[in-house]
Amino acid sequence: MFLTMKILIATPLYPPDIGGPAQYAKNLETVWRQQGHEVIVAYFGKFLRWPTGLRHLIYFFSLLPKAARADFILALDTFSVGFPVVATAKLLGKKVIIRTGGDFLWEWYVERTGNPVLLRNFYLTSLAKLNLKEKIIFYLSRWTVKHCHKLIFSTNWQRQIWLEPYHLDLSKTAIIENYYGPKLPAGVPREQVFLVAGRNLKLKNLDILKQTDFSFEIGQWLPKVLAEKIKNCYALIVPSLSEISPNLILQAVQYNKPFILSAENGLRDRLGEVGLYIDPLNVEDIENKIMWLTDQNNYQRQSQKVANFSFAHSWSEIADEFLAVIK
Repeated sequence: MFLTMKILIATPLYPPDIGGPAQYAKNLETVWRQQGHEVIVAYFGKFLRWPTGLRHLIYFFSLLPKAARADFILALDTFSVGFPVVATAKLLGKKVIIRTGGDFLWEWYVERTGNPVLLRNFYLTSLAKLNLKEKIIFYLSRWTVKHCHKLIFSTNWQRQIWLEPYHLDLSKTAIIENYYGPKLPAGVPREQVFLVAGRNLKLKNLDILKQTDFSFEIGQWLPKVLAEKIKNCYALIVPSLSEISPNLILQAVQYNKPFILSAENGLRDRLGEVGLYIDPLNVEDIENKIMWLTDQNNYQRQSQKVANFSFAHSWSEIADEFLAVIK
């Protein structure tokens, strides 16, 4: 049990926004309120009408009165909210936990350049190619993670990638895995159509699917609609250049749906043979894995592997792990 605390959650997204940080913020807020804690949410999205830099400054000033009352602050990314939160915390003498989520700098670089660099190679090969804005983001992000109380990763895979370029002290990092929910009843698929969900960003690598001869249902849907589509789909495919801990795959596991996932991911240590893994830059490999899964015997075997996966990680457990870190 933990003493009642005043907690400030700083998040780039919040419902009805779509995205991992939105759901993360809302679910932690709900659990902590149920536990008797006082929770304040500082939503960055309302300041997006301002230019980069100015929006961070305005957000910083909006944080001051909220942070002054808080026992600790949880920031749900390293730049949009992470940087102004750490600046606020240093001014007020508050402790900050940062959860990395994705990799903002890598995502930004891939979208700008179209260079299909894998996340594990990005910091080894591409730092010299950053433009001025990206270099500022990199150095501000490195300062931010250096001065937080604890840096939380969802996977050890990302932590290992970040250790050297961000000059991390391993003892100031921790792993808190994503939400793994209880199993849910699945629908019977009508066709062998693979579901592809998410934003149409270059890092999602969707163009490579156009080079195959298979059918896909591609789109971005609200959470309830997406859940229904996962429930009734044949299988899911995530061909991204890299994925740290995709919630889409964890939802597929809940519905016992087979999935094909980029081999460049942080979930493989946990999921193992539950998934099929592809080289995201190899069309032939992608086609072979899809073809393999269209065989009904293979499909049934893979479905059974997913059904046998029993690891669970509730929002209550996640909330308690964050409190244990700050204690």
